[in-house]
Amino acid sequence: MEIIAHYIGAHWVEWLFVAISALLSFGYHQITERQAEESVKNKAIQEGVQALLRDRIIWSYNHYQDRSYCPIYAKENIKRMYDAYHRLGGNDVATSLKDKLINMPEEREDEDEYQ
Repeated sequence: MEIIAHYIGAHWVEWLFVAISALLSFGYHQITERQAEESVKNKAIQEGVQALLRDRIIWSYNHYQDRSYCPIYAKENIKRMYDAYHRLGGNDVATSLKDKLINMPEEREDEDEYQ
């Protein structure tokens, strides 16, 4: 028993460092695993938001194309949607649709002005 007590007394610092290293290694593994899972989730959220913004830009184009004009408030909203869509990596057909919407008249051409 004295030999064990002497061994523990002489080598307790080494055992402490081994225990701390094991705990740090386990914690690092847990953090990197969680970070990888969050990265996958964030990518899915990014792709989902991008798809929703693209859908709304296309919907807006179809909606205002039928009306033959696009009000100023709608143009501003479309610009904001497109900017977010573009920052998320989108840059396909929505770019040309956004440009067409921005170039549309802001009021109906056959609308009579009341005075």
